[in-house]
Amino acid sequence: MEHIEFRKISKSYGAVEVVPPLDLSIHQGEFIVLVGPSGCGKTTTLRMLAGLEETTSGQILIDGNDVTNKRPGERNCAMVFQNYALYPHMSVRENIGYAMKVHGTPKDEIDKHVDEAAELLGLSDYLERKPRNLSGGQRQRVAIGRAFVRQPQVFLFDEPLSNLDAKLRVEMRSEIKLLQRRLNTTAVYVTHDQVEAMTMADRVVVMRSGVIEQVDAPITLYERPVNRFVASFIGSPSMNFFDARIEAGVLMIGDQRMQLAAKDADRIGDYGNVVFGIRPEHCREAETASHLTFDVEVIEPLGSNTLLLGKIGGQKIMTQVDPRFIAEAGALATVPIDMQAAHFFNPTTEERI
Repeated sequence: MEHIEFRKISKSYGAVEVVPPLDLSIHQGEFIVLVGPSGCGKTTTLRMLAGLEETTSGQILIDGNDVTNKRPGERNCAMVFQNYALYPHMSVRENIGYAMKVHGTPKDEIDKHVDEAAELLGLSDYLERKPRNLSGGQRQRVAIGRAFVRQPQVFLFDEPLSNLDAKLRVEMRSEIKLLQRRLNTTAVYVTHDQVEAMTMADRVVVMRSGVIEQVDAPITLYERPVNRFVASFIGSPSMNFFDARIEAGVLMIGDQRMQLAAKDADRIGDYGNVVFGIRPEHCREAETASHLTFDVEVIEPLGSNTLLLGKIGGQKIMTQVDPRFIAEAGALATVPIDMQAAHFFNPTTEERI
């Protein structure tokens, strides 16, 4: 069932169109993440859904109702912001229950919902504290609790974890996802962090310059990106790209030759010029492995694996190898390439081949 629909919505500031006409359908209870580089239009799209930005054209429907011209308070959405937006003079209890108080909800009902939210979010021992006496993670839980007690149709998150340290970000993204699943409420989440997008989303919307490049499950984005942009944005470390050529089922990068996997040899065995993509983690031994030799410039030991950074004929390469792999900066290294995991893109259109 479609819960939220964007129908040809667009946003312009004067003559500048920041979001060209955009279509997107979101299912009931789905966790959708909008991701992309800064300035790609993801936050503007979220704010149009919330009613904080007017649309220039198009329609927004929630549960079949046209909310395009409705005020934020009439859309039954609850938003969690990057900066928490807590009232510093109010206690945790007062912050969480404030919206209910404004709407005239009886005090005993407010207390009941606040206590439920506090229990769910591990805030029961902090209800009488002021925000200044809380950690960043606790403040974010208060902001989520304030959204939760409203029992909205839709949760909206605008980069809510960007102010937290790395450890807290990992903890909070798990808590947000668990809360959303428990409530079965539709969630739309904006982030520039593709790791957040991959770990939290049911589907990821990858945006560039206001345009949706691909909407898919995280594993599909990782395994079958539709173009070079998506391939470069999804995955950490980023995919390697090389100008190459394919003839008679052989991939050539400079004077180095690698045999294509059977699935690709049958399909693009004589394609000609291509952009070859391979992820650092796919530089590994496999039945379909070929080998690449490159100049090692930097070695980065990470414990469970080691990153080798270098160049092949002026083109950069990063490989993720076993921590015991023998390599030396300033020398040559030869690594296996799992050709079953190879990606190929048209050098002109940058679309997947």
